[in-house]
Amino acid sequence: MSDTMPHRITLIHALRHSPPPIEAAFARLWPGQVLMNLLDDSLSADLAREGKLTPAMTERFLTLGRYAAGTGSAAILFTCSAFGPCIEAVAAENAAIPVLKPNEAMIEEIIEAGHRRIGLLATFPGTLTSMPPEFPPGIEVVPMLAEGALAALDAGGVARHDALAIEAAQRFQGVDAIALGQFSLAHVAPAVAEATGLPVFTTPDSAVRKLRRVLGG
Repeated sequence: MSDTMPHRITLIHALRHSPPPIEAAFARLWPGQVLMNLLDDSLSADLAREGKLTPAMTERFLTLGRYAAGTGSAAILFTCSAFGPCIEAVAAENAAIPVLKPNEAMIEEIIEAGHRRIGLLATFPGTLTSMPPEFPPGIEVVPMLAEGALAALDAGGVARHDALAIEAAQRFQGVDAIALGQFSLAHVAPAVAEATGLPVFTTPDSAVRKLRRVLGG
């Protein structure tokens, strides 16, 4: 651990399964930081019902961003993959501090590793709509939904969630690597790698590594 003072970092979630994976990543990769969790799990339900992002959702994100900034946070990390434009609005309003989309650090690491055809595995359908445009031109994204996995996790069926995720990952054909599109999928990475023989990238680990670099930890 660095001798520098710990940073207050706000983690903003739209799924109740997201805090444990990012907290575990911080514990492994950058312990000692002051983490603050903000959760509005109605956001994901509202997006699923509406079928699209709305101005009202963007305003809710701005409200969360203002609250986080008001606590003196050194950075804000969103863990909800399906709300890219809303997060961009928060970043524009809080230009003085780093505001990270959940996927941006992982995408940067994928590009740096030289992969060009990426299998994107998600358990929330909205992620497969919002996330592919975040990849730069020249990167082909092959989407794959682990159907029923999120419902299983909501019901406490972790083993069922994991089995469905691994099964979906095995359906990818001709991809260079697999990106796990939800923070709640991160713990399945070793099993997915073993089942597919492919490099697997997760959002929490990449995000923590980037925050540590940006904040000088």
